[in-house]
Amino acid sequence: MCGIAGILSPDPDPVNSPPIAQNILASLARRGPDGNGLWRDASSQLLVAHTRLAILDPTSRSDQPMHSPCGRYTLVFNGEIYNYRELRDQLTAEGHTFRTTGDTEVILTLFAEQGPAMLPRLRGMFAIAIWDNQQKTLTLARDPLGIKPLYWATGAGSASTLFAFASQVKTLRNIPGIDLAPNPAGHTGFYLWGSVPEPHTLYRGIRSLPPGSLLQVQSGQPPRIQPFVTPLAELYNQSQPAAPPTRQEMLHRLHQILLESLAMHLRSDVPVATFLSAGRDSGAIASLAAELSAENVRALTLGFDEMRDTALDEVPLATEVAHTLGIHQEFQYIDRAHFIADREDLLDAMDQPTIDGVNSYFIGKLARHFGFKVALSGLGGDELFGGYPSFGQIPRSVHLLSACNAVPAVGRAFRLVTAPLMSHFTSPKYAGLLEYGGTFAGAYLLRRSLYMPWELPHIMDPDMARIGWQQLATVDQLNAFIHPLDRIQQPHARDFLRVALLELSTYMRAQLLRDTDWAGMAHSVEIRVPFVDIQLMRDLAPLQLSQFTPQKRDITSCLKNHLPPSVLDRPKTGFTVPVREWIQHEVQQERGLRSWARFVHSRFVA
Repeated sequence: MCGIAGILSPDPDPVNSPPIAQNILASLARRGPDGNGLWRDASSQLLVAHTRLAILDPTSRSDQPMHSPCGRYTLVFNGEIYNYRELRDQLTAEGHTFRTTGDTEVILTLFAEQGPAMLPRLRGMFAIAIWDNQQKTLTLARDPLGIKPLYWATGAGSASTLFAFASQVKTLRNIPGIDLAPNPAGHTGFYLWGSVPEPHTLYRGIRSLPPGSLLQVQSGQPPRIQPFVTPLAELYNQSQPAAPPTRQEMLHRLHQILLESLAMHLRSDVPVATFLSAGRDSGAIASLAAELSAENVRALTLGFDEMRDTALDEVPLATEVAHTLGIHQEFQYIDRAHFIADREDLLDAMDQPTIDGVNSYFIGKLARHFGFKVALSGLGGDELFGGYPSFGQIPRSVHLLSACNAVPAVGRAFRLVTAPLMSHFTSPKYAGLLEYGGTFAGAYLLRRSLYMPWELPHIMDPDMARIGWQQLATVDQLNAFIHPLDRIQQPHARDFLRVALLELSTYMRAQLLRDTDWAGMAHSVEIRVPFVDIQLMRDLAPLQLSQFTPQKRDITSCLKNHLPPSVLDRPKTGFTVPVREWIQHEVQQERGLRSWARFVHSRFVA
């Protein structure tokens, strides 16, 4: 895990300025405390920067920027390529030689041989920038599931030819000339979802590169963006292996798929910890890790004093899981005093405003306290295996209210009449049931939104809210994520996958993965997510399309090292963080996450 950044500009000033270069490295320091590097191509007005968290081949041989032996290509890279050993073996058989034992040189060699066509061969989480000194072209690429962030920016004004990229929005904000005018879609999207939806940021000139996309740019020219993999939904319309004939066969194949992904995610030249709560997902990760090598598993658990000795206390059950699996565990309780002491640091590390990430920040801090640079998370299990209430609520809403779609005016009228009353007695969302509840996209908006669209003009500038809502085109965007699934013939699988794709493409990508990244990097800890793996999703697709679609209970039923009944029988509660209790004395405008959202947003616009 690392931090990357760069500037490409016909104007030599930003490229050759030592203060700008040092500011870039300083902003990325937490992402890579083990080393840093700068490289300039004065003839092309290019600067690239890298800060390193050394995990694979931690020697100086793998420092970046890395140059190809022929001198044509220069690479900076953030992430991990889990199949680098297999790729290196293939390249070695073709006659290539390697001076390092990590994944960076494998990427560079593949690109020198195949160009951007090599990108679909990479399995992992990555944000890559490669400069072709012969073609004078900069290529950026981001992994298919959007695990690692990659932002690009242009200068203010239509005549500007400045181009920059970075792992963080805050890095780009410090580069002179970037267009930092407010982006209505970013601000509106934050209040709508509790995080800023991709590809937007709070700034007009800064964008997120879409997952599974590559961007190519030459100095003074506009960037060109294109996908290098098909959309996630197309996984389920491609030719598939045979479906499992029995549930037992499904469980056997599921176990093999999960175990293989975990084995790949354990590849590291430094020790790897696993985050362990009282839930099925983290328990499954710990069980699979123990199956591979129990004596090497180190589990970390976070608890909160406000929840100690209650049903929401994660520590006792996590301790029971560790004991059952025979693995070593460390745990720590924190309280409001810890939060207050770290709040400024937490907000400083938060690259974009979000209502989540507090738990990831403190578990990342715990990992660093015990000396770990890498940890495994169960993130993604709920999205892939139907762990959220949305998997039941959204299909029921659509089936009950789809008739309302025939007369949209009725739903709008119901909302206009009832919205002022609803806000006094219950959730304002109930006013939108007839307007939005009859489609998967609309029902998902009702389920996941922090504020509803009609509330936005009352909490932010009305013109910005109106323009932002138009720019977001939220319902159309949600429909685009799931439209290819219409061709699936099996109704039960189609409805399940619609919800899964909506959760994967919005909540997981723009909030959970992004928060995991900045919160882990706040403590220079790489958090890996074995459930969020493109090859796992390809292998899982035939099972999901079968009559035995794997559910949340199946990821524990397929394990060889079973979890204790106290975990398996426990109702789902989610990983609860007492943020509302921690801030209730300081923010009184609204209750719960809405208060925290206003507080966080105010820090980014101050």
